[in-house]
Amino acid sequence: MTTPRLSSFAQTLVTETAFDVLALAKALKAKGKQVIELQIGDSPFNSTASALKEGVRAIEQGMTHYCPSPGLPTFRQTIANFLTKELNTTISAAEVVVASGAKIFEQLFCEAFLDPGDEVLVFTPNFPTYPPNISRRGGHMVLAPLRQEQDFRPDISHVRSFAKRPKARAVFLNSPHNPTGGVATRQDLEDLGQALAGTDIALFSDEPYCHMVWRGEHVSPLQVPSLRDRTVACYTFSKSYSMSGWRLGYAVAPPPIADRLARMINTAFSCTPPFVQLAGQAALENDTTERDDQMDQFRRKVQVLVQALRKVDGVQVLDPAGTFYVFPRVADICQRLQITSHGLALFLLEAADDNQGVACLGGECFGEAGQGFLRFSCAEPDDQLVRAVDFLAEAVTRTDRVAKFLQERPKYRLAPQHKA
Repeated sequence: MTTPRLSSFAQTLVTETAFDVLALAKALKAKGKQVIELQIGDSPFNSTASALKEGVRAIEQGMTHYCPSPGLPTFRQTIANFLTKELNTTISAAEVVVASGAKIFEQLFCEAFLDPGDEVLVFTPNFPTYPPNISRRGGHMVLAPLRQEQDFRPDISHVRSFAKRPKARAVFLNSPHNPTGGVATRQDLEDLGQALAGTDIALFSDEPYCHMVWRGEHVSPLQVPSLRDRTVACYTFSKSYSMSGWRLGYAVAPPPIADRLARMINTAFSCTPPFVQLAGQAALENDTTERDDQMDQFRRKVQVLVQALRKVDGVQVLDPAGTFYVFPRVADICQRLQITSHGLALFLLEAADDNQGVACLGGECFGEAGQGFLRFSCAEPDDQLVRAVDFLAEAVTRTDRVAKFLQERPKYRLAPQHKA
């Protein structure tokens, strides 16, 4: 029997490594290993109360059939009212499109704006699903580094250079930023608007952590007049309302673009389940206090993790300006042990101890610019966060175990000419 040939895209498709490490961590736990899971960006809290109550009620009342592809009209209007208040700018329901989470809008944005050969500026380290969604349309990434010494804020000089390229078509902006925790300032966005003036370059603004800003404020390109007409901004209920498993998000774009996104949703997956939308609507209308309390708890968790990491020799870490991730630089440790940073992450999970482990991600899971860093999420109780860092500090002294791990997994050995 002959197997049909897969496309070159399908054959080279890479996945989000966090889910691979999640599966490995679960498998090790099933075998009895004690694993502290800091690898994936999921909330440790339950979905907010009104969302749970309304979701159940909506199912019981039969809201389980098709609905309009752009989203329920009442939900779209609720989103528009919510953002108008949150961002202090006028948003209309005609600008809002609802989908199953925020990630799908990466693909829809690329389908809307990219033709084969077009170029997209991506600040890196970057979310790992950006490259495959750009590649899906035959686009090419142009990378702009985010640097720890600049608080991982975007350097707009890279945008100015990019805008002069003949194939420049789009910019991906993620603020607050995963994995680094950097936050673009209002001045950064004003400068971005100036850099893109006079071009037809589209802007994808990825804003799932909009309620997790610990210093300054969250500023959306939707609030910057020079960016508004070129922006597709996307949001999710996964972080702010702990609704990751519901798969609910939305995008805001100029009405003609929103209409095209809705057509793509129609042809791809018809609509977003109406009972899920009604749960999200209830969250927006009723759960602000609960949301803000959860955000306060996230902030305290980030501080606990940062304070613990600052006590570990060989670790350099910023207090992130946003998100519930901490992105410490461990290049000195990697250099000493001659191990890549993701190799170090897997060593902590699999090989540092027979009975215990810590699950996190190596920075290169977010592109080559992440080499020499680890990403920790804060989705565990505070005492577990401290235990995880204590485990890291002890594990990196077990050089015999590191040597054995690298002998068995040589692809994680740091190349002699490579500096972590």
